[in-house]
Amino acid sequence: MNRRNFIQKTTLTLGAFTLLPNGLWAKSSTDSPYKIKEVRGGVNVFTEKGGTIAFLNTSKGMVVVDSQFPEQSQHLIDELKKNSSNPFKLLINTHHHGDHSSGNISFKGLVEHVVAHQNSLMNQKTVAEKQKTEEKQLYPDITFSETWKQKVGKENIKAHYFGAGHTNGDAIIHFENANVAHLGDLLFNRRYPFVDRSAGANVNNWIKVLDKTLNTFDNDTIFVFGHAFDPEKITGNKEDIKAFKDYLEKLLVFVDSEIKAGKSKEEVMKATSVPGVKEWQGDGIARSLQAAYEELSEAKK
Repeated sequence: MNRRNFIQKTTLTLGAFTLLPNGLWAKSSTDSPYKIKEVRGGVNVFTEKGGTIAFLNTSKGMVVVDSQFPEQSQHLIDELKKNSSNPFKLLINTHHHGDHSSGNISFKGLVEHVVAHQNSLMNQKTVAEKQKTEEKQLYPDITFSETWKQKVGKENIKAHYFGAGHTNGDAIIHFENANVAHLGDLLFNRRYPFVDRSAGANVNNWIKVLDKTLNTFDNDTIFVFGHAFDPEKITGNKEDIKAFKDYLEKLLVFVDSEIKAGKSKEEVMKATSVPGVKEWQGDGIARSLQAAYEELSEAKK
């Protein structure tokens, strides 16, 4: 989209989205490159390109979780600034991948602090140095090892780290009063996941992380997912977590049986489905198969 068209679409306050008197966002029928929808308790989700963003606007400042890419994060910033004069208090990254953190740079000079798990910061720096994109980064200036918590306005925001999963730096961001938890890429809803072994991912431990998630949050928690096969299903409940856990468990069982049958990695990666799994879709199954094969093969050495 060129700048002229973008301005035409985003400067009409009653166009794409309207901030209602009670602070909620209402979407009109006007076409827009992005969507904003309230989840609960003032927590909203923003979707356009990349991992799902969550945000909260309070009288004491705005909190944003993940940032997609620079163009998309600028869309969000412009929309928020158009409807509110509150400062940007916190930007929190669920993990380091570019579709969740490369938009950080758009918040440079705007946000007070960027927060992430310590491994997420390390991974972000490693990738940026390798790709020679250090000047395009806004790194977290607050990191944590297990938990981190801060109150903004009336909302308590807590980050949890349960161990390696999708990467070795995935955090869950919980808006405690609203009881909305952003899982980032710890949950790919009905879509084959990316397992980033180069950043410490571990499928077996991912299952344990999901168990800890199920035990930590209650049945009323609404979860925000990093990605979904159906773009309208980026939020859900514990049943979605259980379904994804079942996928990962069946993935390991299947690949282990193939290894015991003497199959090579290349042969295993030709599989087009995992036995017993019916709901997961997309074109990325080979990524799961490869990661599981490598992980299981290393464990047998």
